[in-house]
Amino acid sequence: MKNNKKILQGTLGLGLIACMVAFQGCKKSWLDVNPAGNQAATQFWKTQSDATQAVDAMYANLHEWSNIAFASIAVESMGSDDVNKGSRADDATFMNDFHNFSANSGEGQISDFWGGEYKTINFANQVLDNVPNINMDASLKNRYLAEAKFIRAWCYFRLVRAFGDVPLRLHVPKGASEYNIPRTPKAQVWAAVETDLTDAASVLPQSYAAADVGRITKGAALALHAKVAMYQTLTNKAKWNDVLNYTNQVMALGYTLFPNYEQMFRTTNKNNSESIFEIQCNLIPNNPDASNSQYSQVQGVDGSTGGGWGFNVPSASLAAAYETGDPRRDATIIFRGETTPEGDVIPTSGGNSNMYNQKSYVPFSLYVSGFNEGCQQNKICLRYADVLLMNAEANNELGNAAAALVSLELVRARARAGNNAILPPVVTTDQTALRTAIWNERHIELAMEFDRYFDVIRQGRAAALFGGRGWKAGKNEVWPLPQNEIDLSAGTLTQNPGY
Repeated sequence: MKNNKKILQGTLGLGLIACMVAFQGCKKSWLDVNPAGNQAATQFWKTQSDATQAVDAMYANLHEWSNIAFASIAVESMGSDDVNKGSRADDATFMNDFHNFSANSGEGQISDFWGGEYKTINFANQVLDNVPNINMDASLKNRYLAEAKFIRAWCYFRLVRAFGDVPLRLHVPKGASEYNIPRTPKAQVWAAVETDLTDAASVLPQSYAAADVGRITKGAALALHAKVAMYQTLTNKAKWNDVLNYTNQVMALGYTLFPNYEQMFRTTNKNNSESIFEIQCNLIPNNPDASNSQYSQVQGVDGSTGGGWGFNVPSASLAAAYETGDPRRDATIIFRGETTPEGDVIPTSGGNSNMYNQKSYVPFSLYVSGFNEGCQQNKICLRYADVLLMNAEANNELGNAAAALVSLELVRARARAGNNAILPPVVTTDQTALRTAIWNERHIELAMEFDRYFDVIRQGRAAALFGGRGWKAGKNEVWPLPQNEIDLSAGTLTQNPGY
């Protein structure tokens, strides 16, 4: 089924990847990197070119299978009420275990997700440990280190949301005693993430020249910092002040909402005015191995050439959640029998689902035989609408209803504009009613973007919304740690309660 390559995984093996930095002789840009090669560490970390190759390989690893495909869908999307497994009933049935909260510690997607994040952390730690010793342009060196700190923070953000306490590794292990480390309380991991993001934001530029578009920016570090703070507010209400602070800073940087919601997700509009952080994915001619993203492929319309495998499909409850006339419904969901704005006719039969994720969709005409379907589709991770809604929520929680309504209305106005949509402005200043309105707007605006599941948990609503599928308080706030990691640690790692 899948086209992925096995990677070195796990807490115990993190220091063993000496330096994975392949590059093509005809390499056109920093995006054209295949992270699957090797160069001996003793011959590496000598020059500015070595630093550049290592940083580029770190970016390239973000779109490998374990970071962007099945494992991410299982851990970050499948628990949501917005999705169903999709595809054939007998294909990848393990996805149902995540949807009904029966996934156990031996489930392979748990291990893949864990391994994928720690592998990326290792790439970042390699950069952070070795690049400072290279004689190179000081400004570029500082920027590379800031980019690595953001990517490390991004991975720990994903790990803490998924597992709670996790081993915090901030350097490449130098001896046997440093490989096997216990879990770090999540409060300490969050603190380390925030330190990395503060450091990164102080160095990173607001934007890049065309050749480097897609690299991490100051806005990305600030936006992720806001999100990290928001995920701590369930137990620390004071963190809303940080959410407000960081979102206000992002809002001063010049981002704007992309005018057309549906077109924002098309490959022709990568890294647009609303984009803050996208995982860069390219179709590199004559190099299918480097064009290895399967984010779009696993979610594409099955039964259609140029579509995909048909997993992670929208649910009926998501389709019913939109206000009448909201154009975001048709921009988020591909329905069987429709013709997409790009002209693809979706047959009424021939696939296994009635709906598909339109945000991961790549027009069928862009399919190239021999390449993964949709391999050129970026994965949008942070965008300006998310920042505006975080700002609205923070303002409301801090008693600033008028300011909350301004940010909320910006998002609704974009959905309304040019579509003859009847989406009245929200006018309530009651804190509870406004909170509900903002939560509803996050649900609709960010649907199928892998936030809904964790949003509901941090809002304290998971038992009410997910309980019918087996979600239990005191257990399912997090997933189990992979049993193979616990076994390898000889008990140094402990399991989450209830698993």
